[in-house]
Amino acid sequence: MPILERSSLRKFSEWLQYAHQQGAFVLIDKPLQWTSFAVVAFLRRHLHLRRIGHAGTLDPLATGLLILGIGQATKFLSHFQQLPKTYETTFKLGATTETDDAEAPEQLRCPECTVSELELHSVLQRFRGEIEQIPPRYSAIKYGGRRLHELSRSGIVVTPKPRRVFIAELELLEFTPPYARFRVICSAGTYIRALARDIGDALGCGAYVVQLRRVAIGPYTVEEALRPEELSQYVQLHASVQTTC
Repeated sequence: MPILERSSLRKFSEWLQYAHQQGAFVLIDKPLQWTSFAVVAFLRRHLHLRRIGHAGTLDPLATGLLILGIGQATKFLSHFQQLPKTYETTFKLGATTETDDAEAPEQLRCPECTVSELELHSVLQRFRGEIEQIPPRYSAIKYGGRRLHELSRSGIVVTPKPRRVFIAELELLEFTPPYARFRVICSAGTYIRALARDIGDALGCGAYVVQLRRVAIGPYTVEEALRPEELSQYVQLHASVQTTC
């Protein structure tokens, strides 16, 4: 089934026909503050199709690559879900939040946090390779039929079970205290928010995610992804051409 990406836009009409008849995939660059479901709803509205799903949820405060399946292609989304993910992210050291990201206000602050770059590099070594990770309490994981973020917002405290994940690459790109920017390549099921929390705990000062962008899923990159409004423009252009023909 065809995948619509920036380099294949010249075949948009062919892709659209596949999407409506057999099924197809599309790479989307999810905007800030959009939920992953909002992207699905956008595509449903503009493509006039109901059967659309995505591989790998992104939080509203995250941006970047989202792979969506349309029609029969939804059956094969699990293939993309199992591919390694690549992120560029910024952590703030010296504070924590309830959600492990900037969605919630800061709770514990460590104003005297004086982590050096050498200390940070030393701690990062513990988080490369296979590690055990406890997912954030605010996540889409289900417990007793309800998502953890729903339970947490209802005041029900549930500690998720640890899971084994694999961090293939954890590279410090920039360190300007209290902010540290990283490139992370990780296995499916890894939570970058949990990684920030655990690195902060290991440093003894706390940390949380202030910026997160998914730049790749396996071989598929965000540079090849379309913004939602771009896809809408191509759909409208195709409709106008069909009308004049």
